[in-house]
Amino acid sequence: MDFTKYTVNLVGELQRETVIAKARNMPLGQGLQVVFQKVPKARTPDQNSLMWSSGCLTCIAEQFFVEGKLFSAEAWHEHFKREYLPELDEPYLFELVKNPDTYKKWDYLPNGDRALVGSTTDLTKYGFGLYIEQIYAEAAGAGVVFEQRIAA
Repeated sequence: MDFTKYTVNLVGELQRETVIAKARNMPLGQGLQVVFQKVPKARTPDQNSLMWSSGCLTCIAEQFFVEGKLFSAEAWHEHFKREYLPELDEPYLFELVKNPDTYKKWDYLPNGDRALVGSTTDLTKYGFGLYIEQIYAEAAGAGVVFEQRIAA
C-alpha cells in the first residue's frame, strides 16, 4: 500500500478534528504509524547574526590560513556545511533538523557525483547551536580569535 505522509500542526480545534477524522479512516494492519511530536523551533535571528553579521565567518576568512592561503566567508560557509550539517544516520536527527522525514544533506547528480543540497535553514534552534559550536571549535583550534563586530 502506498501512503503519503500527512502533517497537521495542532493550533486549534479544526486541526484536532482533522487528525481524529484522518485516524478514523486509516486502514488498520497496513504498517502505518502515528507520531505526535513538538514542532521543532527554528533558529533565531541572533543565531543567524552570530554566523554572519557579528563576524564569525568574517573572522575565519581573515585569519584561518590553509596551506598559506585565505578563503572567503562564503567558501568557509560551504566548507562548514559539508563538514558539520548532520548526516541522515545521525542518531538524534529529529532534534537537529526541522523535518527529519524530508531532510537531505546530499543528492546525486546524473553523472553520479554527490552534491551538497542541505542548508543551515534546515536546522532547528538546537541543531544550529551545535553547528555553530563545531565551527568555533575548528576555527579556534586553528588560532582564530573572535571579536564581536557591530554592523553599521
